[in-house]
Amino acid sequence: MITKRHLVFNILNIIIPWLTLLFIGKRNIKRYSLAGVFIVVFEIINHLYGHKRRWWKFYDKRKSFIKDELPFSIGPYMPLSMWILKFSYGNFKKFVILNVISDAFFAFFFIDVLKKFRIVGLNRLNHVQFFIYLHYKAYLLYGVQYLSEKIKRVG
Repeated sequence: MITKRHLVFNILNIIIPWLTLLFIGKRNIKRYSLAGVFIVVFEIINHLYGHKRRWWKFYDKRKSFIKDELPFSIGPYMPLSMWILKFSYGNFKKFVILNVISDAFFAFFFIDVLKKFRIVGLNRLNHVQFFIYLHYKAYLLYGVQYLSEKIKRVG
């Protein structure tokens, strides 16, 4: 059974990041959406693995990937990835710094806020391991965008 608090969080976790894309521009949506979709699919696979290994603990009873992990994958991941690419693609150092800041914020601060609200907390990972789990995908995102740009230039 999902609590009202968790349901509201899931809805906001999905809607707010996607609404921000209204301000990114049509051209940037087209440019960065392939890398964004890739990272969401990859993140879903990662979440399935983490769910199976019980790396985190959702506090609602009756564990469900759809109500627990999936809103994190389809909510902030793609929009945030697209915003970070918009502000930093072409400057790898800036890209890494933005990703370190956002991943560190989530891994070292926001996850504890979510724990206080009894939504999710870390179980078999510490904060540093969770940061690495979040951060390594940034390099895949940049690589997919790089390949996408290279293919567009050739084709």
